[in-house]
Amino acid sequence: MSDLPERDWKLLRELTPVLLDRLCGQFLQRATGIAATSSTTSHERYLKLYDLIKKQDREIALAFDDHRRSTAFMKILQIRKLGLFTADEFARFSEGTRKCVLDIESM
Repeated sequence: MSDLPERDWKLLRELTPVLLDRLCGQFLQRATGIAATSSTTSHERYLKLYDLIKKQDREIALAFDDHRRSTAFMKILQIRKLGLFTADEFARFSEGTRKCVLDIESM
């Protein structure tokens, strides 16, 4: 979808700080759980955290780096794939954008 409506682009820009914070909060919860596990060695926990950070960094980059209108639809798809939109937030996008996202998800 190369012709994302202006209002959807503005909405994505508005939601980005909230969505990024939500993703980082989820990450920190997982990291805290890994760090608190006493059934593994410190080195094993460190390695799990390192792997989680690498994975999370890729997810953050795909969803939030290089925000431009030309990449906005792909960002919406990635953010949706990560489950970061609430139903109300996703419903604020235009019907056309929502339909395109849902059509791609159903493939």
